Amino acid sequence: MKYLGYSVNTGFENMKIDSDILENSIKINSKEILIRLYGWKPKCISLGRNQKKFSLPENINVVRRLTGGRALLHDNEITYCIVAPIELVPNGESVVESYKYLSKIFIDFFKELGIDLNFGENKKISTKFDYCMLISTGADVCYKGKKLIGSAQCRKNGYILQHGSILYDYNKELLESLFNEKIEGITCIKEILPNITKNVLVNLLEQHFQTNKCTK
Repeated sequence: MKYLGYSVNTGFENMKIDSDILENSIKINSKEILIRLYGWKPKCISLGRNQKKFSLPENINVVRRLTGGRALLHDNEITYCIVAPIELVPNGESVVESYKYLSKIFIDFFKELGIDLNFGENKKISTKFDYCMLISTGADVCYKGKKLIGSAQCRKNGYILQHGSILYDYNKELLESLFNEKIEGITCIKEILPNITKNVLVNLLEQHFQTNKCTK
């Protein structure tokens, strides 16, 4: 696995970088798994590839993702992007199994910090939610039954692009006003590890990836 670094960018820039990584991997027929971490400035809502637009305040930036799923508010979080040849992912043709394999990278990382994460229960997905973190599947990464990492995928020419949102903290009132939904069943790093700042967490993740501890 090759780590590409951490940066903070606008929503448009982040989506462009993700797309460029995928397209370049296809172009050069890459045989390695690539991962990058990033933040967002200013805060931004990303819509899933096929998600219908809905009413949002004009002062919030909005971008369209390559991947499916529902809307996310990218604010006080750490986002990851993984681009991988399907052939390098065990059972990579299976969407659910590939989700689990790639997401286990973060389960293993948090286990080193003494935090046991696991995959959520398989539940019938409700279509009433616009906010992605309220939708629970068997491939979600959860802490004590609450969703912590929301991820989505797209596939092109034999490659997977998976990116996801690791909530460091969230503003419940803002989320409820944006999505007009009751926010429950989610958690964040600040609740689990209150003494670790976001900058420290980014540094720990970078050390983890740079030493290839996540390589299987």
